[in-house]
Amino acid sequence: MEDEKLEDTASPDEETAENSETEGEDYEERIKTLEHELAVSRADFYNFRQRTIKERQETRKHAQEDVITEFLPVLDNLDRALEAASSEDTQSIIKGVDMVRRQFINALENLGVTIIEAQGEEFNPAIHDAVNTEQVEDPELDGKIIAERLKGYRTKDKVLRPAQVTVGKI
Repeated sequence: MEDEKLEDTASPDEETAENSETEGEDYEERIKTLEHELAVSRADFYNFRQRTIKERQETRKHAQEDVITEFLPVLDNLDRALEAASSEDTQSIIKGVDMVRRQFINALENLGVTIIEAQGEEFNPAIHDAVNTEQVEDPELDGKIIAERLKGYRTKDKVLRPAQVTVGKI
């Protein structure tokens, strides 16, 4: 019986070897689990990235459609003005083109675009582009805009195009 008891008990070296094998298997299993979780996370991130790119493209597409829709009536009225040009009634042509211009400005305003005021204003390099200076006699006109060559436009946050101006100089 003592022989049987001796056979059932393992030596400390054998227990350590068995524990090492078990721990090694546990580590391998944990590594496999972590590798799988990493692969799933990478796939999720890739899908998120693709979805974000697609959503951004859709948003841009809808914004472009909104802008185009805003300008279609302006185009219609330009076509009408061209039709009227064949009648050689210059006053009605001028009136029609002026109406289309006002409609175009309204469309820009609906999109958040405003005209930069320039004439008579103090020169501001953040919103004005000085393309010329001109000698002036009046000291009150020094540093002020005396002529506007090209209108400037802005949104709330950004200057889309600075106004090209002539600035008075003593």
